[in-house]
Amino acid sequence: MANNSALGISTREVRGNQPHDMMDIQNIFKYVTIRGDGSLHMQGGMTVTETELIERAQRGDKGAYIELIRIHQRTVEKFAFQCGVHSNDLADVSQEVFVKLYRFLHQFKQDRFTTWLYKITLNTTRDYYRKEQREQAKEERLSAQQQLPASSAEKQVLNFEEDRLLHSAINELDEKYRYPLILFYFHELKYEEIAGVLNISLSTVKVRILRAKEKLKAVIMQEGSVENG
Repeated sequence: MANNSALGISTREVRGNQPHDMMDIQNIFKYVTIRGDGSLHMQGGMTVTETELIERAQRGDKGAYIELIRIHQRTVEKFAFQCGVHSNDLADVSQEVFVKLYRFLHQFKQDRFTTWLYKITLNTTRDYYRKEQREQAKEERLSAQQQLPASSAEKQVLNFEEDRLLHSAINELDEKYRYPLILFYFHELKYEEIAGVLNISLSTVKVRILRAKEKLKAVIMQEGSVENG
């Protein structure tokens, strides 16, 4: 049974102590996929803050929970893809993130919500990797990804990237360098926020980002020389 270490609760414990009756997650995601202009409003035209949405969702307001998904779904998919989740699995991983969000939402305190959501996403992508590694070697998986044509989901996420080469180079980095780099440059988190997401010290964040840039430059130069050779 997977243990979500950043949250300190196992899946078994969560299922036995849910704050509300679980809603039909599949139907919610069908609804959310259809909607989406990124604005922060509820049905009926009433404008609310994110804090109000969170408080309503914690009280069991399913509409507020749906709105939180709609606002953050693209960010979750972007981060998961950048962390190495295959485009074919993005929808499943994203859904798992928001299922966990629903289960754990009653525990959320007045902290930065996006930092907390990044933690859940990171733990979910790590669970994904553990599952993938049991099924086949990481090298075979990466090779298969490079040979497959880009799906529409992958193309959508890659709109956030400078190009495919950069994404490939970032995925060559060890995760201790990859995650801080992604959070800093592509999600514009501050050093303190990155430290909170990754559970490492502020000084470690700074060192890893510096080394990540050096390693990324080396990878890009190496790949460029191979292509030109």
